[in-house]
Amino acid sequence: MLDAIIIISFILAGAGIGLYSVDLLPSDTLAQVTNLEGLSLVTTGFGALIGVAFGLIAQTTYHRIEKQVREMPVDMLLSRSVGLVLGLLVANLMLAPIFLLPIPREFAFIKPLAAVLGSVMFAFSGVSLADTHGRALLRLINPHSVETMLLAEGTLKPSATKILDTSCIIDGRIEDLLSTGFLEGQLLVPQFILQELQQVADASNGQKRVRGRRGLDILNQMKEAYPDRIIIHPADYEDVTTVDAKLVRLALDINGTLLTNDYNLNKVASLQKVAVLNVNDLAQAMRPAYLPGDSMDLKILKQGKEPDQGVGYLNDGTMVVVEDGGSYIGDEVCVIVTGALQTSAGRMIFARPEASVVA
Repeated sequence: MLDAIIIISFILAGAGIGLYSVDLLPSDTLAQVTNLEGLSLVTTGFGALIGVAFGLIAQTTYHRIEKQVREMPVDMLLSRSVGLVLGLLVANLMLAPIFLLPIPREFAFIKPLAAVLGSVMFAFSGVSLADTHGRALLRLINPHSVETMLLAEGTLKPSATKILDTSCIIDGRIEDLLSTGFLEGQLLVPQFILQELQQVADASNGQKRVRGRRGLDILNQMKEAYPDRIIIHPADYEDVTTVDAKLVRLALDINGTLLTNDYNLNKVASLQKVAVLNVNDLAQAMRPAYLPGDSMDLKILKQGKEPDQGVGYLNDGTMVVVEDGGSYIGDEVCVIVTGALQTSAGRMIFARPEASVVA
């Protein structure tokens, strides 16, 4: 809608300039014109075409500026806005005496030209000064706060709001992570995520229904335990159809961090320069690293591919293949790690019973 308004405005402006430009022609030239209405029609059409070209340029420029504003941090946006307003205010004060000067009529164009050039120059100077010294303004708010001073110097970055995904809520590990204190800041749950949770909880499939109700229960528990940190926000985008696209759009709008364990959503958000915290990546990073020679207590649950092999699992689900462990099925034994293998399906550890190693 706005794009159409921009182009139509430039078309009307160009057509109007073309129509009234005929009156600016010298009287001798107008006397030689036999069809004045036809000339006005030609200049009007030519002006409209030029208006279309300038409208497309203005439309492209507007979209570029809009994209930059969306990606701009809030503190920079506020400081630049203040700098722009102050620059325009100084420009009006400095240029006011020019309009009081007695300038001849033939040079009357100097006044609006000076006003435009001066306003642009002072506005640009105000924005540049805001970029250079804007953070120092934070010290004026509370100069005795260490956090304020670090923010003003740029040493400390403000924590972004985390936006919760449906899969992350249903997973349940976010509740344990929140209770440890490692996850800081506010956790935002958009209204469309609640709607998706409700749809999953009302699904005809029994497994989906259980997952949806589990997600709603976990969300209620977190809301009761941390009422000041779990925020239900009514944000929604009618022009966006998928939930994943809405999440990415919201993260871009508020400069937030997306909290999920969805692999595809993680990749899409990363391509659009959205900060992502993946719970699965955190769990992968927190897995204990076992090196050859390390020992562990392991319960051997079943036989491996070979008759003399036994298989057990760590608490995180990592499979441990125990050579000479076929005779220990159902027992908990101490094993010595002999090696590890990383596959597309996950990590696999190889070990031997400590008794066979000593022997």
